[in-house]
Amino acid sequence: MRTTASHTASPAKSRTPDTSKTTGRAPDAITLLRADHAEVKKLFKDYEKLAKAEAPAGDRSSVALTICEMLTVHAQIEEEIFYPAAREVLPEGDLVDEATVEHASAKDLIAQIEAGKPDDDLYDAKVKVLGELIDHHVKEEQDELFPKVKKAGMDTKAVGAQLAARKAELMASH
Repeated sequence: MRTTASHTASPAKSRTPDTSKTTGRAPDAITLLRADHAEVKKLFKDYEKLAKAEAPAGDRSSVALTICEMLTVHAQIEEEIFYPAAREVLPEGDLVDEATVEHASAKDLIAQIEAGKPDDDLYDAKVKVLGELIDHHVKEEQDELFPKVKKAGMDTKAVGAQLAARKAELMASH
């Protein structure tokens, strides 16, 4: 686990300054969440390459655990901050309800991956299915939820500042 924490520390540090430079003090909520989506998508691609190459278990485990940590933090900040803010501005909560259910499914797979070892049966399959679930979830957020909350008038800068602060806090505790 120590390897994972140090492995994720650099991406988190490099990601936060990059997004904040483009939008002022802190990124707006949608910019921050999109940056997380892009970063985890790249990690899933990295894992897929390692799995296809039958890379050593330690290499695959490191990337898988980094994915799990990032998704855990991302889901937590969405559930604590972004989704409640979305519920405040959206007349219907269907998209937020669906996203919450998708998070529950992802958390179940994350727990299975974290409890397993790369040489276990179905380990690679669990990481792959998690990636597919996340792809679907990201598409719905980016194509449907984000435009709706923006149009409904969410203060994405204020929510983004809250997300960035909570994310930094959670990443520091990992």
